[in-house]
Amino acid sequence: MSCHLERRVRYPRRRVVRLILGGLIRVALATLTRFKVEGRENVPRTGPLLVAGNHFNFIDPVALIRAIPRPLEFVGGLRMPFAPRLVTFLPRLWGYYAVKRGTPSREALRAAEDVLRQGGAIGIFPEGGSWASVLRPPRGGAAFLAARTGALVVPVGLDGLTEAFPSLRRLRRAKVTVRIGRPIGPFAAPGKGHDHRVALDAIGDEILRAVSRLIPPKRRGHYSDDPVLREAAKRVEHYPWDDAPET
Repeated sequence: MSCHLERRVRYPRRRVVRLILGGLIRVALATLTRFKVEGRENVPRTGPLLVAGNHFNFIDPVALIRAIPRPLEFVGGLRMPFAPRLVTFLPRLWGYYAVKRGTPSREALRAAEDVLRQGGAIGIFPEGGSWASVLRPPRGGAAFLAARTGALVVPVGLDGLTEAFPSLRRLRRAKVTVRIGRPIGPFAAPGKGHDHRVALDAIGDEILRAVSRLIPPKRRGHYSDDPVLREAAKRVEHYPWDDAPET
C-alpha cells in the first residue's frame, strides 16, 4: 500500500461545524439575496464528483455549498487577497485544502484526489482566483484531478454574486442565480511531458467552456463568441501569482 493511501484523508469531515455553517448560509442567502438554483437534478447523488464554477467573487463557495446537495470539500488558494479580512476566517472554519498558487501544491491536490477516490465531491474554481468578473483561462488543478481520478465534472454558472454587497448598500436584494449543468467526462490525459500537458489544457478548456454556457454572454470573457469581448478579457487574464507565488 502506498504512503498516500496510508494517510487517507477523512471524508466527509467537520460534520457539526458544517451543519451549523450550512444553516447560517441558507438563512443569510435567503434573507440578503433573491437566491435561485437551476438544474439541481443534474448533480449525481453518488460517485466521485468535481463541482467546477466560475470565480468572480469571494463568496462564490458559499453559493456552491447552498446549491449542491452533497457534502463538499474545497480546493482553494492559501491566501484570500480579494476577500475582506473580516470574513477570511470562515473558509478556514469550514475547512479546505489550501494550494499555494504559483506552486505545484502537491499535498493539497493529493488530499483532493483522495476525497474523490472515496467517492466524495470537491468544489473547485478552475480559474484559480476571483480577481476579475469575466472568465479567464483555466489553471491546471481541475483538469489534473479529473484526469487522475476519472471523476465526473459538474459545471456551475454563478451569476449575481458580484452585486450582492453593492445591492445591500442600496437596501436592495441582489438576484443571485446558480445554474448547474449536466455532468461532463470522465476525462483522460494520455501521454507524457508535452503531450500530457496539452491534453490537460484541453480538459481545462472543455470544463470552462461548459461553465461559460451557464453564465450571461457578457461574462464569458476568454470563452466568448464575441471577438470584442474576448479581446477585452485579455486585460485580466494574467495570473497574479505567476510572478509572485504564494508562500
